[in-house]
Amino acid sequence: MTVESSTAVDVWRMVSARRVLEGELPLAAMSRLNEALLDAEGVARYRMEFGRDALGVACVALQVEAELPLQCQRSLQRFLLPIKLRETLGLIREEAEEAALPPGYEPLLLPADARIVPAALVEDELILALPVIAVAPGSEAVERDWPVSAPEAAASNPFAALAALKQGKD
Repeated sequence: MTVESSTAVDVWRMVSARRVLEGELPLAAMSRLNEALLDAEGVARYRMEFGRDALGVACVALQVEAELPLQCQRSLQRFLLPIKLRETLGLIREEAEEAALPPGYEPLLLPADARIVPAALVEDELILALPVIAVAPGSEAVERDWPVSAPEAAASNPFAALAALKQGKD
């Protein structure tokens, strides 16, 4: 089904009709995600399958693929972090319903009107997939001792001033 990704959809209608939404979103259109990216080049491909599982739990099977441009914190070089998300989101109306979700389901708390914006959901999942510290695969940690020079060592000794005072009293 083709729906504008920035248009809110009624989740319960989508579940009852077992709709599938898929498409591409430019990274430049995701303002919250862009704050963490080095630049906004690229797209995120997504697929959302609304329905009920074998236990009758309303859910959304979400798949998102993207290559996010990040800055490696070791080398300070640009690299593309491949993201492949496969999530099953259990649809809940209240936080208390979270305990009833099957294992492996992530809760998706719906607003009162039960409408969600697919683009916002994709952006949320990409933000959650970001690493705390971006490190390019294959970059090596720097294992090196940095010796302290004699003037630095003397200047950084907090008790050097006390030793000088003590010598002055003798």
